[in-house]
Amino acid sequence: MYALSALTKTFDLWNLAAFLWLIGCWFWVSWRTEHPPKGKPSVSVLMKTLRREWMRQFVERDPRIFDGNILSNLRESTAFFASATMIAIGGGLALLGNVDRVIGLAQQFEIENALTIQWEVKIIVVLLIVVDAFLKFVWSNRLFGYCAIIMGSVPNDSKDPRAMPRAMQAAEINIRAARSFNAGLRGVYFALGGLAWLAGPLALFVATTTVTCISWRREFASGSRRILLDEAALEAGMPPSQP
Repeated sequence: MYALSALTKTFDLWNLAAFLWLIGCWFWVSWRTEHPPKGKPSVSVLMKTLRREWMRQFVERDPRIFDGNILSNLRESTAFFASATMIAIGGGLALLGNVDRVIGLAQQFEIENALTIQWEVKIIVVLLIVVDAFLKFVWSNRLFGYCAIIMGSVPNDSKDPRAMPRAMQAAEINIRAARSFNAGLRGVYFALGGLAWLAGPLALFVATTTVTCISWRREFASGSRRILLDEAALEAGMPPSQP
């Protein structure tokens, strides 16, 4: 409540509306991606089926070096983005210590004549989104590590009654790791959109809407989604869709 009161005292109605639009779109895209409407699954949901199938094939595959290489690549991706967000957080903190330079640059371009605290709040909002993305990437990396351990505990004998249940445990952990990774990526997208707030509320509205449309298209209207749907149709014995 105190933070909300401080925001209302610091910013006018347009800035508050733009801020709420940013947060609302961020949460809406995240929720819709993981809870798509019936009959229209997102790419993330379609990939869950393939991750489970991966672990079913993993039980029968010998040797399993190929699976270990895939998991290593996934962990490297999470580590890369975690490192990148850490650098971004450090840069943002350094920028908070020297806001006057940002204000001077903005005044040269006649972007916005705002108080120092307003610039600080805008930077802090972006930083908080990046911090959330960092935590998601770190947790995703750890879950992929758990997945590797569970995969290592799967018996080599595919007929062993413990093999398939443990493989399915690895699949569910893998799905949760991917969910955290995707959430981290969305956080990066919306943090980049949030930077537009430095140019004013209208720029934030436009940037947030653009990021939302791009995120929605990649999950629900992209070429990769059509390919995944064709694969699902082939498995069900149906003819693939036409482009």
